[in-house]
Amino acid sequence: MRCEVVAIGTELLLGQIVDTNSSWIGEQLALVGIDSHFQVKVGDNFERMERTIRHALDRSDAVICCGGLGPTQDDITREVIAAIMGVELHRDEAVVAKIREMFESRGRVMVDNNRRQADIPEGAALIAEMPGTAPGLVCPVGDKVIYAVPGVPHEMRTMMEGTILDDLQRRAGETAVIRSRVLRTWGNSESGLAQDLAERIDQLDAQGNPTLAFQASGMEGIKVRITAKAADEAAAEAVIAAEEELIRALLGDIIFGVDEQSMETVVLGMLKERGLTLAVAEGLTGGVLSARLSDMDDTMAIFRGGSIKDALADAGQAATSIRHDFGADVGLAVVAAQADDNQPPGTVFMHLDIAGRQHVQMVSLPGDRARFRNYAVINVLNFLRQTLAAL
Repeated sequence: MRCEVVAIGTELLLGQIVDTNSSWIGEQLALVGIDSHFQVKVGDNFERMERTIRHALDRSDAVICCGGLGPTQDDITREVIAAIMGVELHRDEAVVAKIREMFESRGRVMVDNNRRQADIPEGAALIAEMPGTAPGLVCPVGDKVIYAVPGVPHEMRTMMEGTILDDLQRRAGETAVIRSRVLRTWGNSESGLAQDLAERIDQLDAQGNPTLAFQASGMEGIKVRITAKAADEAAAEAVIAAEEELIRALLGDIIFGVDEQSMETVVLGMLKERGLTLAVAEGLTGGVLSARLSDMDDTMAIFRGGSIKDALADAGQAATSIRHDFGADVGLAVVAAQADDNQPPGTVFMHLDIAGRQHVQMVSLPGDRARFRNYAVINVLNFLRQTLAAL
């Protein structure tokens, strides 16, 4: 069962509204095992809307049209769907009465334009849930179906959860779930990861399930997404767990986290497990490192604090000094190379003092000042992570 999402509204194309509806719908479809291969956006133009929805029907079994069900002249989703179905619109007076009741309950008067929202294509069914003034529609087109839902997020979600997801599963004739897990990596490029996993990807392409995909996330690293489809959640999770084990064996310790884990949450977790506290000296990163750590440890139970000026001296001295100043177990300093260090531009010195034991690493980083700082933060946190793992 394949379901496509068509988001409708010129404001989406102009960037005036960010289309969060399509991403949410895609997530929900995956959770109930409905494949969704395409999501498209189209403006409020009859010809383009009709062409887009017909194309979606050609390549999918179901289409969810989101938006264009309001009372204004540019809300033409109903008319377009009626044309695709080859039927006329009829006005449902019971829906008119319901819309009027909603207005009156708020102490307002319904204007004539709102009556348009009760125009229903012949043969279409109303979605039972109607949290706003726009009714949703289930519109059969041969052996396929178009669902029309409002663009208002809470109204759309109510209809999806109340009617559409169940109806799609019923039409599919089978129950299945699609689950994903994201492995977060740092230290290799997207092309490098693809090369390291090339043989495994070929094997998965041949068998079809699970699948692997990459997502470059800039200063948050490269994500490797494992997706599995199975009869139930337990079976899907088992497939993902087995694949994750294989991927970890192939990639090693460049995998630093899973799903929503960030580098700082992973590092703070490792420090907590070992009963260690941390203080940082950051002449280069200008407080960015401290901000990211304190956001994840607002009680300062593990991250004791940081200083900027202490890191302007030698990195090793700064790491030891900051550890003593804050009474922490671990002192971490990150310093940019100076002109007299005879190092190439972008060189960064990272120094750790862990209970008196010294660890040092040097990296070369790209970018303008803002990117340079953020790359330095993720690198120094990764340095701390790898050093803790080796202890």
